Amino acid sequence: MDFYFLLFSLFFPRIVLVVYLLWNMYPANSVPQWADILLGVCSPRVLILIYIYQAMGYENIWFAAHLIAAILAYTGGGRETFRRRRRAADV
Repeated sequence: MDFYFLLFSLFFPRIVLVVYLLWNMYPANSVPQWADILLGVCSPRVLILIYIYQAMGYENIWFAAHLIAAILAYTGGGRETFRRRRRAADV
């Protein structure tokens, strides 16, 4: 897999998928085209995890980094999120 795809998709997954789609540089995968589109719109981090798993396996540091980013993104995890929730509950 391309290093830049892995790096930028860690922070901007949806934008990277659109850019790679426009320039026809999508990573080789066995995901059907309809699933590429559906997962790219609904949950791009899951699609990128599938790409990494198919290309490099799950014992890769990139897979772990993207998995942690996905967990944090989908659970809203971060100190700022908890502070906002606490502040909204106090009002």
